[in-house]
Amino acid sequence: MIDVEIPKEPVELYKVLKFENLVASGGEAKLVISEGLVLLNGEIETRKRKKIVSGDVVEFAGETLRIKLGSAT
Repeated sequence: MIDVEIPKEPVELYKVLKFENLVASGGEAKLVISEGLVLLNGEIETRKRKKIVSGDVVEFAGETLRIKLGSAT
C-alpha cells in the first residue's frame, strides 16, 4: 500500500490516478474509471469526479493507494 498525501481535500478521483502516474493522462483516467476498473474503499467506482478525502483507499492496476491529508506549511 502506498500512502499518498494530498494538499487539500477533497480531490477528484481521476486526478489521483493521473498525479500518481497510474495512467498517462486525465482522459485515460476518466476512461478506466468509467469502465469500472477502479475500486474505491473496496467497491467499484465509476464516477470520474468522485470526491476523494483522507482515509479513502483507491485500487487500480495492482496498486493500492491510501489517501492522507498533507500537513499545511
